[in-house]
Amino acid sequence: MVASSRGFTTQLDLKLSTLSISYGLARSKKKRMCFPRDPLTLLSRISCCCSDPVVPVRRATGSCKSNEKVEDWRFDSKKSPLRVRVQAPSSMPFASAQSRVPSKQEKFYSRCTPRNSGPQSRDTPPKRDTGIANEKDWGISLLNESVNESGTNEDGSTWYQESGEDLGENGYRCRWTRMGGKSHDGSSEWKETWWEKSDWSGYKELGVEKSGRNAEGDSWWETWQEVLHQDEWSNLARIERSAQKQAKSGSENAGWYEKWWEKYDAKGWTEKGAHKYGRLNEQSWWEKWGEHYDGSGSVLKWTDKWAETELGTKWGDKWEERFFAGIGSRQGETWHVSPSAERWSRKWGEEHFGNGKVHKYGKSTTGESWDIVVDEETYYDSEPHYGWADVVGDSSQLLSIQPRERPPGVYPPLDFGASVRQDDDQSDKPPTSKS
Repeated sequence: MVASSRGFTTQLDLKLSTLSISYGLARSKKKRMCFPRDPLTLLSRISCCCSDPVVPVRRATGSCKSNEKVEDWRFDSKKSPLRVRVQAPSSMPFASAQSRVPSKQEKFYSRCTPRNSGPQSRDTPPKRDTGIANEKDWGISLLNESVNESGTNEDGSTWYQESGEDLGENGYRCRWTRMGGKSHDGSSEWKETWWEKSDWSGYKELGVEKSGRNAEGDSWWETWQEVLHQDEWSNLARIERSAQKQAKSGSENAGWYEKWWEKYDAKGWTEKGAHKYGRLNEQSWWEKWGEHYDGSGSVLKWTDKWAETELGTKWGDKWEERFFAGIGSRQGETWHVSPSAERWSRKWGEEHFGNGKVHKYGKSTTGESWDIVVDEETYYDSEPHYGWADVVGDSSQLLSIQPRERPPGVYPPLDFGASVRQDDDQSDKPPTSKS
């Protein structure tokens, strides 16, 4: 759906793809087991898109460390000004990440808008399955002075921009910038906030929050954070990144939500994960996955996906693997429940002994079973493909945040009280799906 007013061109993509079955989260040579595909395991796909007489150019690309495809909508000056859409393949549903490098849309508006007319519209909805963007993709640029401006554009749309600084105890400082705008009739609106935080303990934070809606009633919200701090248990430097995204259709019962997180420390300890939910009319789906590396060679990975319809059909797939020093295990289950509550499942497992021997076993509710020992090499990733050195290299803006100057003889408070390490609901242990 596209609502077009100068500075207010948006599209909300709502698509569903197959609930895929695989063992690995990261690329590897590990073996894969394939099961017969049931027609009911296919989720429908929908793309809502209405044409406007004139649609500005837009480009969306993935983050630097991803292999995601590119959506590119262009004008061809030698041809009629029709929009051409190149859609990423279904193996990468909703694949395209918001880029904060000046887009073709922003360049288009900069040519058509008088100078000093306020911030340009940044009302692009988030995209599904694009993970956590790097800080340079957001283009965060905080003002060094307090600003409070607003105005009206030639087409009647309004805008505002504010910036300031908040101070607190222990050297706390938060520099922030807020901006936003509305179309002339108020049917489209966008808001965005940037901030950086620091204090005398060495804590640093960089963040973004944005939201918007269009004339069709579609709405969205997104937040991104990057944090540097000293871990209270290991006293090691730690960088954490997170993102939350959601979008909702204004014309049908459709929407989605995602929460992503990554945590790294200077000795190689790494944790990554995501929780996802989506709905399209009578169908809903969920996905959770996690990766945990202890920095010494121990690895845990898991995934749990399931979906259901209002008629009562349910299906899903889950697996986990644990390895250390070439020894470990994999196990999983694929299942399906019919509207009449008839249940089918296939469970499987592998034991890797580290000597070239692998014990494979499994069974299904239809009477299948196997229990064999085979000669097979063991493949798994003992280290994350994106780790501490990578995140440090991609966090230059976070690391360059300057804290307030500390007066002589003033030190940050120390808390030696007992505390419990908490990661909200970001557990590194696999959950049990609703099977």
